[in-house]
Amino acid sequence: MTTINAGAEPAGVRHVKRPQPLRESVYEALTEMIIDGTLERGRHLVEVELAGLLGVSRQPVREALQRLNNEGWVDLRPGFGAMVHVPAEDEVDQLLAARAALESESARLAARHATKEDLAKLKELCKVGTAFHESGDTDGAVRTNGELHAFITEMSGNRFLIDFAAQVDRRVRWYYTPIAPVRGAASWREHSRLVKAISDGDEDKAAQTMREHTEHTRKAYHDLRAAEGPAAPAPEPEPRRRRRSL
Repeated sequence: MTTINAGAEPAGVRHVKRPQPLRESVYEALTEMIIDGTLERGRHLVEVELAGLLGVSRQPVREALQRLNNEGWVDLRPGFGAMVHVPAEDEVDQLLAARAALESESARLAARHATKEDLAKLKELCKVGTAFHESGDTDGAVRTNGELHAFITEMSGNRFLIDFAAQVDRRVRWYYTPIAPVRGAASWREHSRLVKAISDGDEDKAAQTMREHTEHTRKAYHDLRAAEGPAAPAPEPEPRRRRRSL
């Protein structure tokens, strides 16, 4: 007699993935548009305009903006609406300090556990990222930069480091994108030194190189902000006009 374990699914059953909710798709699209600068910092976000841009109704846009506000990508101002968040100087310092702590330890562990296949992939990512930079493809360089850092964290073998690093990855890309053209060549040279330290199995050198790399990024960000001057103040909300009764 054949017995069936409790909770087991009948033979032939296959669960299919449900389509992603529209509000989730809108949230992902808006987040990426903020990161890549399509929706620049301080920009007033109008629901109807975003809905037309994305080809959706206003409701999923409204839900996405609320979530983006909760996560610090957007600021909701009573009487005015939503604006893309403008990061304060201390936000950048705090995030990059957290990133330095996470990724320096990831680099240390990567140097301990690296395989030949891992090293080959790291070197290829450096080659691809450098090529993107030299061709002027900032989006490609930023994307490859993120892939290289993520792979080093993956090489650590520490799932908590991997989870924590993933949480800050998008925010780091947002801060890094404006300075990618400035950091460019120097950044990829630093990556090459980092990969060499990992290849040599030099754990302390790998961790130190990663910390220095993150510090150079932090300094470049602040230098760029200083060169741009103080951010322009956000426009004041316009008073709402009441309809005159007839």
